[in-house]
Amino acid sequence: MAVGIFDSGLGGLTVFDAVQRRLPDVPFVYFADSAHAPYGVRDADDIYALTTSAVQRLFDEGCDLVILACNTASAAALRRMQEGWVPRDKRVLGVFVPLIEALTERKWGDNSPPREVGVKHVALFATPATVSSRAFQRELAFRAIGVDVEAQACGGVVDAIEEGDMILAEALVSSHVDALKRKMPNPDAAILGCTHYPMMEKEFQAALGPEVKVFSQANLVADSLADYLERHPNMIGPGEKGGFLTTGDPKKVSAGATRFLRREISFDAA
Repeated sequence: MAVGIFDSGLGGLTVFDAVQRRLPDVPFVYFADSAHAPYGVRDADDIYALTTSAVQRLFDEGCDLVILACNTASAAALRRMQEGWVPRDKRVLGVFVPLIEALTERKWGDNSPPREVGVKHVALFATPATVSSRAFQRELAFRAIGVDVEAQACGGVVDAIEEGDMILAEALVSSHVDALKRKMPNPDAAILGCTHYPMMEKEFQAALGPEVKVFSQANLVADSLADYLERHPNMIGPGEKGGFLTTGDPKKVSAGATRFLRREISFDAA
């Protein structure tokens, strides 16, 4: 019954935590490619190679469905994987679409033509690789028209969170929001386009101001996954137990994950 969840590091644990609470009877195998994190500063070919290797490992664990709980991988590798790499009996899904459908108030699976929506000015905070891919803008254009997106590459934030330096992370968030507001002074909404960023959601909200609606992904992805599995129950793979795998130092990654989720998490070597 296992479902795979992949991230370059610990950020995807925000998604793991939400989907585990939403689907307590489904075992999840979480794979952190900590040895190569962060992905946000790598080029598209490198991200693709690392992501396919990690997803194959999750397929080998009995996961027929894998969620890329990594915006950088979703932006830089997912389409290429779906077009030519993913086997016909497997599925790999990203985290952008549930977020965009919530932003545009469209139901999951609504494939009607793009239309005008309530938000007109959207701030996107993401890794440099996600910003350069323009994947968010491309997916948004399938569903909405007349929306101005201003993207801010948030260098350093993921590294600070992974190292547990929340004081530095808070300072970087404030700096990146200031930079964004110089380009778009009055956004209607803000997208936290990295699964690490929910750890700093309060800091993003404080820097942006109470009038800006902030969207982060974990619960939206959990709801979308529950809906997907209800419509495609055959995609729950043959794996029978969940767990945590990492390409990094299991002891160090386990300590970081335990701090991240504030409960005991134990990783094994991938």
